[in-house]
Amino acid sequence: QVQLVESGGGLVQPGESLTLSCAPSGTMFSINTMGWYRQAPGKQRELVASITRGGNTNYADPVKGRFTISRDNAKNMLYLQMNTLRPEDTAVYYCNADIQMLRTSTYLRNYWGKGTLVTVSL
Repeated sequence: QVQLVESGGGLVQPGESLTLSCAPSGTMFSINTMGWYRQAPGKQRELVASITRGGNTNYADPVKGRFTISRDNAKNMLYLQMNTLRPEDTAVYYCNADIQMLRTSTYLRNYWGKGTLVTVSL
């Protein structure tokens, strides 16, 4: 059973920084593309940033230049460094990953974490 566990959320003031982590656990062969999504109250879940296994990144326009996604393939860890946080960044942040379960099959299964709450407020 694969699980993605996010950590690092909390309450910060505007302009401050926060780093989120995502730790996959369970039996798997490898992890392909990983990403961070967020869902604000009353809004749909949206992509924040994604990163391929090779390190190619993609960012949503609202976070470009402020957020940095990274991963450690040896540890299967995913990170999101969030700088210059704004009140509109307030949301539950979710980790997402496409996981190859078996060495003998290229089939990818998509997994979600349960989310970690980030609140940006005075």
